[in-house]
Amino acid sequence: EEHYAVEIGIPDRNAPVLARLHSACFTGDLLGSLKCDCGPQLRGALSQMGSEGAGILLYLNQEGRGIGLANKMRAYALQDQGFDTVEANHRLGFEDDERDFRIGSDLLKRLGFSAVRLMTNNPAKLDMMSAQGLEVVERVSLKLGKTPQNSAYLATKAAKSGHLL
Repeated sequence: EEHYAVEIGIPDRNAPVLARLHSACFTGDLLGSLKCDCGPQLRGALSQMGSEGAGILLYLNQEGRGIGLANKMRAYALQDQGFDTVEANHRLGFEDDERDFRIGSDLLKRLGFSAVRLMTNNPAKLDMMSAQGLEVVERVSLKLGKTPQNSAYLATKAAKSGHLL
């Protein structure tokens, strides 16, 4: 699997870098799906990095919380039957979230960064960065993309996965 690191400007390796670990989301990032907040988060992160003049986007190939596009479509079908996103993943035989954020911390270290200002609402990302030896000096909130179509999805992320929304 390929993952991508996109540097915005020339981030200073001696200062905490504004960083976003973004898991690929074909439906949200490319098709503009209203079922998630992925596309707005991606565009918002890039916009903020541009405004600040530097940052790094790690675009991780971990579609559908790590279950892949085909299984994400199966999970969507279960959600249409009334299951929330976590319940749908469980019914398909997956954990709540199958992503491995160690990939992101490894990439950041290989690129020469030791401290980050992490753009996320997911406390698991913060914990993983710290556990892997990266200093997280700040969590930068990304409260973007709430729609009537994804409000239940976001509520589930907050209630069951601890997202800071």
